Amino acid sequence: MNENNLFFDIHEECGIFGIFGHPEAANLTYLGLYALQHRGQEGAGICSSDGSRLYLEKSLGLVAEIFNEKVLKNLPGHIAIGHNRYSTTGSSSLENVQPLMATYSLGSIAIAHNGNLIDIERLRGKLEKDGAIFQTTSDSEIILHLIARARDGGVHERVANAIRQVSGAFSILLMSETELIALRDPYGIRPLSLGQLNDSYIVASETCAFDLIGATYIRDVEPGEMLIINEGGIKSLKIFNSYKKAHCVFEFIYFARPDSYIFDHICVNTVRKELGRQLAREHPVDADIVIPVPDSGVPAALGYAEQSGIPFEFGLIRNHYVGRTFIEPKQSIRHFGVKIKLNPVREILKGKKVIVIDDSIVRGTTSKKIVKMIRELGEAKEVHMRISSPPAIGPCFYGIDTPTRQELIASSHKVEEIRKYITADSLGYLSIEGLKKIIPSSTNYCMACFNSKYPIEFESKKVSQIELFS
Repeated sequence: MNENNLFFDIHEECGIFGIFGHPEAANLTYLGLYALQHRGQEGAGICSSDGSRLYLEKSLGLVAEIFNEKVLKNLPGHIAIGHNRYSTTGSSSLENVQPLMATYSLGSIAIAHNGNLIDIERLRGKLEKDGAIFQTTSDSEIILHLIARARDGGVHERVANAIRQVSGAFSILLMSETELIALRDPYGIRPLSLGQLNDSYIVASETCAFDLIGATYIRDVEPGEMLIINEGGIKSLKIFNSYKKAHCVFEFIYFARPDSYIFDHICVNTVRKELGRQLAREHPVDADIVIPVPDSGVPAALGYAEQSGIPFEFGLIRNHYVGRTFIEPKQSIRHFGVKIKLNPVREILKGKKVIVIDDSIVRGTTSKKIVKMIRELGEAKEVHMRISSPPAIGPCFYGIDTPTRQELIASSHKVEEIRKYITADSLGYLSIEGLKKIIPSSTNYCMACFNSKYPIEFESKKVSQIELFS
């Protein structure tokens, strides 16, 4: 669900990839970003180092649109970091595309950040009063300013001191001329994994990036850990006291690729399939076929079908080749917004009682269009909507672009009211209890979007939004 999907409501955060010790560092970073394209399609960038200086190339658009052989030749060196962007803080403009690069008293430094800082108004205001001049509206630039303004210590001490001053969700890659630094917030909200390719070390948001380049997973970067990777090898520093883990549960429900292993190497596809099985146990219905809303609904739909014994079918076909923009014809076409991405297979749906599996309902407008399209264009007899997550009632402030609470339909409407709005014959959500049964070590996860229990205290104006839940 991203700004290119035209009718979806929740957007990914970002994807990051870094490598140390490979002569084709930029090329492999390009491939890593390609594997992580699902985490952000607004812009992408790569910064490399040959040991003496940094080189940067970035632009708006998709990875394959930005980087070609000519561009990659401008990125020499054995160290590189890359970033796929979807804007959660800061506007959609080139200056906000990462990596961000700066020069300060100890040399040059670049940053790639997945997540969101929650106290940016206070920090930015303080820095501006101190004379800081910002080049972007991204919260990630705040970290660079804090590093540059540190008075004492070397790079590692300055980075640790800067990170201790911020709050929120952050999986971060930093790069100087000679080393790669990886950091994760003390709650471990966003995923970050360490891998190896021969003598090179790699850090990435998801393990699917390792698979593409033939790298081997070593372990996760621990919450609150700072990894320093240079010619001397890897050094680990714990820069925060122990916190209770608060991994983002929505990574399992939607964001991560099904073939990835995240949060202590748990298979995303296995979890999604089990969510579908639990959904079938909680909300059975007499029907002829089970169909997913592709692509995120596929594993859960398979699990639902296996548990219920109802045949699985691909009743909706997704067009994977839709570009970032499209031209709508002047003459109105019914269901046009949905049909750009999805089209029903009438031969499969006609006259059938259909169970439709999706990962979430946000505003409800997308689900309403899908149900009507299946009923009208697919000529289905009945349409039963099943959702493999609990009702979304709270916005995320930790790096996911969700609507406000007022825009989340489940925050102010009961299930039966939502069913009537989307015009389904029945509607069933997975329960929070059912979700906890399936997610391993469920107490280690943030479920604020479902229960409004936010793990990190808020400063600034966001407090007024949280008070709505009390």
